[in-house]
Amino acid sequence: MSLLKPSITTPFHIDFDWWRQNESDWRVFLISLLCPEHQEIFADAEDGGMIDWVDPVTAEVKLVDGIQHALMSHCAFLPEFTGAHTAVVEAVFRIFLANGNVPMSAEDIGKRLNRPADIILRTIAGPRVYRGLRPYQASVSNPDKGIDF
Repeated sequence: MSLLKPSITTPFHIDFDWWRQNESDWRVFLISLLCPEHQEIFADAEDGGMIDWVDPVTAEVKLVDGIQHALMSHCAFLPEFTGAHTAVVEAVFRIFLANGNVPMSAEDIGKRLNRPADIILRTIAGPRVYRGLRPYQASVSNPDKGIDF
């Protein structure tokens, strides 16, 4: 991890290695983010299974977890997914789930959430890691792997 202080243009992502090391209930947490319809579908599933997903920007085919696919293709489009009353950390985390964990800067996230980039940066760039949100470094973690829990 770099010792440089992140700026509003520094790309961030969800570091799934952080989740593996710090959280044991990833599936339960992910399922809790689904809409009621998909929560029912995945309630008895041991895992979401892996699904091919085509990145709309790069046209790359990536493997993503079925639960993440449901989030990206349906639940993330519901108004309550990242509503105005959603906490900043939670909204940022949900944006990364919805976009396939493509790295984004605080500036880009701010535009998507209609919130100030400097507040987003101060929230996710501090010494404490929330929800695995960390600056993106290609050599440290690969978001193209998708979720493999």
